Amino acid sequence: MPHAPNTRPTAADFLSRHRGGGLFTETVNQRVGSYLAVAAHRLRLAPSALTLINLALGLAASIAVVTLAPAAARDDVPAWALGLGALLLWQLAYSLDCSDGQLARVTGMAGPAGARVDILCDVAVQISLVAAISATALAHAPGTPIWLVAVFAGTWMINLVTSVLASSNTASASLMTSTSLPVRIVKLVRDYGAVVTVCGVVIAFVPGLTPWLMAAFTVVNGLFLLASIGQSARKAGLVAPPHEPQ
Repeated sequence: MPHAPNTRPTAADFLSRHRGGGLFTETVNQRVGSYLAVAAHRLRLAPSALTLINLALGLAASIAVVTLAPAAARDDVPAWALGLGALLLWQLAYSLDCSDGQLARVTGMAGPAGARVDILCDVAVQISLVAAISATALAHAPGTPIWLVAVFAGTWMINLVTSVLASSNTASASLMTSTSLPVRIVKLVRDYGAVVTVCGVVIAFVPGLTPWLMAAFTVVNGLFLLASIGQSARKAGLVAPPHEPQ
């Protein structure tokens, strides 16, 4: 229900309308997003404006990493500054991605057009993140197999697909529905807020291990894809029900 027009919604009002996420996302990004939503509301910004700012910041961080990765590998640019700078921008971009939905729901501006812009911007930012991680691996570990880059990029698509499914009411059930703390900790491996944090830290302090990071994400996303296929196929059924007599 939209907020009353004559009162200013608070951060708590916006936070109460978030759509969840992983443990890291709910603890950090959704909370930061609620304060960004307050600022955007006072500046009379539309939710899609936040979406586009998210896009600009996410792309800027990734482009900086792709462009400066070779210089960082030569020690011409401090890797720690590049990685931490990218981490801050990625986190801010993701927090804006959380805030645009909060703002839309509280102000009653949610709609299919805004949701479409949000999904497309998410896809663009995640593609740029994959490019940044791959460029870092190739710059700091020139022996990185090209097949690893390809499989890493391919399996990352599951993140984009589940993002789209989560925005709809169909086929979006989680593999692990428990909300217990141990389960939520396990699910951090696919929590986007936690993922970009790990990526930024690796780029900053141990960029030579980026190929191993890519391999780890490939395994996690690949296993998640296989498990999702298995679960969905089991629910759909492999045997047709008997035909009713005419």
